[in-house]
Amino acid sequence: MPRLVIAAPSSGSGKTTVATGLMAAFAGRGLAVSPHKVGPDYIDPGYHALATGRPGRNLDAYLCGPELVAPLFAHGARGCDLAVVEGVMGLFDGASGQGELASTAHVAKLLRAPVVLVVDASSQARSVAALVHGFASFDPEVRLAGVILNKVGSDRHEAVLREALDESGVPVFGALRRGGEVVTPSRHLGLVPVAERGAEAVAAVAAMAELVRVGCDLDALYAVARSAPSSDCAAWDAAEVLGSLPRPGPRTPDGLNGPDRTVNDQPRIAVAGGPAFTFSYAEHSELLAAAGAEVVTFDPLRDEQLPVGTSALVIGGGFPEVYVSELSANEPLRKAVGELARSGAPVVAECAGLLYLARSLDGQPMCGVLDADARMSERLTLGYRDAVAVSDSVPVANGTRVRGHEFHRTVVEPGAGATPAWGITRPERRVEGFVQGGVHASYLHVHWASVPQAARRIVAQATEVARATEGVTPS
Repeated sequence: MPRLVIAAPSSGSGKTTVATGLMAAFAGRGLAVSPHKVGPDYIDPGYHALATGRPGRNLDAYLCGPELVAPLFAHGARGCDLAVVEGVMGLFDGASGQGELASTAHVAKLLRAPVVLVVDASSQARSVAALVHGFASFDPEVRLAGVILNKVGSDRHEAVLREALDESGVPVFGALRRGGEVVTPSRHLGLVPVAERGAEAVAAVAAMAELVRVGCDLDALYAVARSAPSSDCAAWDAAEVLGSLPRPGPRTPDGLNGPDRTVNDQPRIAVAGGPAFTFSYAEHSELLAAAGAEVVTFDPLRDEQLPVGTSALVIGGGFPEVYVSELSANEPLRKAVGELARSGAPVVAECAGLLYLARSLDGQPMCGVLDADARMSERLTLGYRDAVAVSDSVPVANGTRVRGHEFHRTVVEPGAGATPAWGITRPERRVEGFVQGGVHASYLHVHWASVPQAARRIVAQATEVARATEGVTPS
């Protein structure tokens, strides 16, 4: 698989513009491009998906473990002509206190992929060579194939930069002019997601593609991508992963466990989407489907009822705080969610989903499933977490250890229910989240590829709900 990793010395250098522009530019040449993002970020993959027409996928060595990075990459890139991986932060910046773990450099090494460094050259001249030399020599196992110069001031400035880098022996694959940057609006948690921008996002991605097409040597970049060594790594496969797991209980009336059912018993699992709930990993729905569920997306801003026949609900992350008035005004759906939760059906919520299930958000009524209130905060909560399940719940058994990620500017009071969801063990020790009946709600984002049993357990319980709804009493 021809592949490139787009990295930078630091955040704000232009990785997203260059990576997204490359994806769109190569797709415009008729290539099937597989888009990837290092780390837990949900927003950039939305732009990647718009650029390529394929799901944007995350490669996170902390959340999923280093051993899953290459298989997940191969899964996403299956059938493509080229894969472009956007890095995170600076090239060597990883999980705090964990060395190279989950850094762009770490992922590049796991993929054996060449790295192209995007350098903000706006305040540099010959010093750019020293900077690039340092990045090229810091870790001999990372192959720095060349650079793309960003925010170049003039033809003369470009000539000086290229001359300096010629002396260092590092190829220059492109130079993007200062002032030519594509404006992508941001707010309290980063870029505004694609789903909220509509035609503006389409225009932005097209502008990125044109900027990169004009300023970069696409043929040279594709040649570098093709120079990546071949790999015999087996692609991750949701059905194979689930097939290797022990079967969950309880047993169903036909004597089979969990997802082994006739098609008529296929449970319908509703997944929140739309502008208010844009954070999800593509593998979650794939795991649910492989476990036997029919996955249906609904929009809490517009749909007044859950999809007909819903027997489980998954509400991921997003920005309910931005749409709090609209969500609150949709009283019929809030009532339907509350009724489903009180029936004992599986309801699994992360971060934004937690806020939506609360009694109120910034003083406006939400679903009232949880005896808790949420509000915006000035403080950003951000970082990886190690956690252990402190109670049995629909997605995980008591004692299950996971690695997750928190990213929010809100506070829920209280922060944990009578039965908490997680015991956070690192970086601090505390309990967090809510487990009540079939509800599991927490701030913690978890990548289910690392805990695939979560999908199987959700589907197994949803099957019981579906059977009971149809008037069949489980044995």
